[in-house]
Amino acid sequence: MPNPALDAIDLKIIAALQKNAKATTNDLAEAVGLSPSPCARRVRILESAGVIKGYTVVVDQKKLGLPISAFASIKLERQREDDLDRFSQAVLRWPEVVDCYLMTGQRDYLMRIVVRDLEAYERFIKDKLTRLDNIASIESSFALGQVKRSEALPIY
Repeated sequence: MPNPALDAIDLKIIAALQKNAKATTNDLAEAVGLSPSPCARRVRILESAGVIKGYTVVVDQKKLGLPISAFASIKLERQREDDLDRFSQAVLRWPEVVDCYLMTGQRDYLMRIVVRDLEAYERFIKDKLTRLDNIASIESSFALGQVKRSEALPIY
């Protein structure tokens, strides 16, 4: 289904769900000024169009014993389409990589890797990342603290 034209009510629904994805249909409808049936119908349309991709739980990584966030900048030797695809397919298999972006500039990829300690990061680098063909260089940085983290997109 093609993306629907989003109106003000759709944007209100998205903003409300970003704040509380567990909101009941009645609470959501009240928040956006609709009755429950039309509100539920709009949510289904947004889901089927892929505007709403899913629902998730935000977890405290430190409380799960995963306090380390490392950022790795990756430069490939070549940037041909098949090289980029191979790298992307490998990254999709690695649960430690929680974010990965294809970048412009000096580096080809920027990844956030979440692990329990520095030894686990070293194993990730040695056992996974450096075993890929076409890696020219890896630069790592470690987060000292988190100032902001959000999955919510700005709704205008």
